Amino acid sequence: MKKKHVAVLLGGFSSERPVSLSSGKACADALETEGYQVTRVDVSRDVGSVLAELKPDVAFNALHGPFGEDGTIQGILEYLAIPYTHSGVLASALAMNKEQAKKVAKAAGIPVAESRVVNRFAVKDVHPMKPPYVVKPVNEGSSFGVVIVHEGQSHPPQVIGSTEWQYGETVMVERYIHGRELTCAVMGDVALGVCEIIPTGHSFYDYDSKYVPGGS
Repeated sequence: MKKKHVAVLLGGFSSERPVSLSSGKACADALETEGYQVTRVDVSRDVGSVLAELKPDVAFNALHGPFGEDGTIQGILEYLAIPYTHSGVLASALAMNKEQAKKVAKAAGIPVAESRVVNRFAVKDVHPMKPPYVVKPVNEGSSFGVVIVHEGQSHPPQVIGSTEWQYGETVMVERYIHGRELTCAVMGDVALGVCEIIPTGHSFYDYDSKYVPGGS
């Protein structure tokens, strides 16, 4: 029996492109090992036309960050009637936006840290709340742009208001809560176990802790 044709969506044009290229390659290699017909699609703005011509049986979404995890690519796949992996449009859009995700969690009775969403320039010169607190982009992943402001710092990090900042004009300022980093994989309705992640040589679970060998 012929196995399905799977289009693995990888790369893209977000800050997380390198991560997506790596994870997408691993997923594509694994699918080929299992005998699936695999087409690797390095996603660009014409991905709708590419997929319409390719006509895969299913799309495996290995994109990271904006466009790949925020409901955008999911909407394109829905329009093209191509089945795809991972969450749908609404869940993706809500989960990727930290402000909206916290509102949903709070409404469900889940405790959330005190936070506010402000323009990044409002954080440049004056503490938006008493330290310690965390500044993070509203719509990024992989810890891009995350800055912890500790007690005793005279002002917020200047990079947030500089031309070097690449993560949008809106940031979330959130009360810093020291704790353990725990992760839990869920398949369907089954939790597969909780694992503690301990960063090695880093103050928190940042990009290098996530992706550099030996980082955690």
